[in-house]
Amino acid sequence: MTTGKLRGPYAKGEERRRTIVQTATDVFATEGFEGAALKHVAELVGVREATLFHYFSSKQELLQAVLAERDERARELMGESLFSVDDLPAVAERNEGQPGLTSLYAVASATAHDASHASHQYFRERYEMLVREMARDVVERQRSGEYRADIDPEWAGRLLIGIFDGIQIQWLYDKGVSMQEGLRQIIALLKAPRS
Repeated sequence: MTTGKLRGPYAKGEERRRTIVQTATDVFATEGFEGAALKHVAELVGVREATLFHYFSSKQELLQAVLAERDERARELMGESLFSVDDLPAVAERNEGQPGLTSLYAVASATAHDASHASHQYFRERYEMLVREMARDVVERQRSGEYRADIDPEWAGRLLIGIFDGIQIQWLYDKGVSMQEGLRQIIALLKAPRS
């Protein structure tokens, strides 16, 4: 009878890989991607720097794993499998507490537009998923009468994500900009007028 748990060297390897990603996520959150030395990540994990390259072929591959970890942490914060429009201010609050990761995301997303970039497919799929989830939530709120019916749900999703990313960049330049308040303001524009 098997318990479904991994055993032996493979399980240890997966656990080490997970530890490297979690540690790199924390290091990148405080030091940023460019400023973070892989040697520091390796020291915190308790391995040699060369060992990192056993698990990740490059710093870019580790970056992709860190971005996926960032997304997973956001989902855990929301406590549900799908993002909703109401989650956006809470995600912004979390991002304000992690300026290194927020900057990393902004730079990586802007440079990954080229199809040859290592993170291109990750960001393409991520944006498709976010727009789809926002549009789904907008449709549900339109059906309930909470949101205006004259707004195309897919465009609402695209605009919400675009505004999120744009206000996040403004915040990186000026910490006095409240990402949360900016998102609350745009969400208010979706609301149906009260009779």
